[in-house]
Amino acid sequence: MIQRIAIIGLGTMGPGMAARLARGGLHVTAYDVAPAAIERARSMLGVAETVLDSLGVAAPSAGAGSVRFTDDIGDAVAGADLVIENVPENISIKAEVYRAIDGLIPSDTIVASDTSGIPITKLQAHISHPERMVGMHWSNPPHIIPMIEVIAGEKTAPQTVATIRDLIRSIGLLPVVVKKDVPGFVENRVLYALLREAVDLVERGVIEPEDLDTCVSWGIGYKIAVIGPMALLDMAGLDIYKSVSSFLNADLSNRDDVAPMVLERTNASKFGIKSGEGMFSYTPEQTKTLQADRARKLVAVRRILEGRE
Repeated sequence: MIQRIAIIGLGTMGPGMAARLARGGLHVTAYDVAPAAIERARSMLGVAETVLDSLGVAAPSAGAGSVRFTDDIGDAVAGADLVIENVPENISIKAEVYRAIDGLIPSDTIVASDTSGIPITKLQAHISHPERMVGMHWSNPPHIIPMIEVIAGEKTAPQTVATIRDLIRSIGLLPVVVKKDVPGFVENRVLYALLREAVDLVERGVIEPEDLDTCVSWGIGYKIAVIGPMALLDMAGLDIYKSVSSFLNADLSNRDDVAPMVLERTNASKFGIKSGEGMFSYTPEQTKTLQADRARKLVAVRRILEGRE
């Protein structure tokens, strides 16, 4: 039974993951090489815990778990039943982490990657006992979104998948087992198909960014939050989908490179909220307000979807 978890790399997702795991009664040791990342995570942990309180996520009868931080990777993985790798989306960086922990953990310690889309099979090439490696892809913000993708690589043991699936269920979250190890898995493949079309429409002058967001949030998004795509096909009618897709599919964006509009902004260090400008501009005050407002709305929507409002 998994009781002790090490998170390697804090970044954006780490604090929320740690808070949710601890609320499920698990004991988490969170590691990062950068002292600044650890300090930021300490402050974000409290924010995540407050959000969990507003969601009514209660600790199990045995009590809540714990979170502690360390800058020593050996200390982080010592005694861990599960190691969650959460470093940047770069195979070389991830491989370096696997090499660092390989000699520090027993051969049966499960190693899960929170990669957003690198095939698990590729990552398994960089660790011994690849049968214990699995994808465990959380959605951002991880303390609010209850769905987690579980992905097996070519060499992942079925029992490894079952153990992670059962762990996710045991703390009240929703595991989705992805049956094939495709790049991007499922969530990001669907998301990036939408983003590709959205960027293309804005770039071609079909619509302004603000109006596109309104269209998606209050049109597609409003429905999809309640009715998934497969159920939506049945609601609309497969005959209607057949008719519309017969002419619309040929006109949808099929570009296989990065859109010039995105390249222009990233080349100018306009990355979005993190840099103060991307598709839109943000002041520090706006960013703080925006993040709090979005968290509040996500909490409200989740409570409704769970039938608690």
